[in-house]
Amino acid sequence: METIMSGGNLAQLDLVTPNSFYNNYFRNLLQRRGLLQSGLVLFRGGTTDSIVNEYSRNPSTFSSDFASPPCSRWETSSLLTGSAGIIRRI
Repeated sequence: METIMSGGNLAQLDLVTPNSFYNNYFRNLLQRRGLLQSGLVLFRGGTTDSIVNEYSRNPSTFSSDFASPPCSRWETSSLLTGSAGIIRRI
């Protein structure tokens, strides 16, 4: 179930199918029905519009892209961890 918590209240990210995980989030953005401000900025005439359009039209692209580990490039980079790491404050 996809939910967010704000001020102790829970809200479904997808009101139509809250217990399913698929590209409906992006279809909602096309209809200007995004719940989060961060999601709404993905589709407002900028460079990410094409991604929202692709994911909303093609559930298999969304599924395969989401299943790909986003942090896999970190495995080959010089990621600093522990006391050698840096925490961004801003």
